[in-house]
Amino acid sequence: MSWLKKEFGYIKDSMGQILKAFLIVILLSSGLAMALFLRFLGTNGTMITFIGIIVECAALILCHFLLRGYIQPKDEKKTSQITKKKL
Repeated sequence: MSWLKKEFGYIKDSMGQILKAFLIVILLSSGLAMALFLRFLGTNGTMITFIGIIVECAALILCHFLLRGYIQPKDEKKTSQITKKKL
């Protein structure tokens, strides 16, 4: 039973990560959802394509800001180590 409490503790600690992942999946599928919704309303194909592309671009920009904290260039780490050694 203690392993179950331990696993729930891990899930509780990573709830922020889980919510970010869920938000990214929703953002990346929003263009398709918008296109399907517009098709259901009877909008023509050109407008569906245009609006779908705009929604996907906005979603990609938002995903970039969400994922920016995870991606760090390797060059910055090396330069910071070099400057610390010189001091």
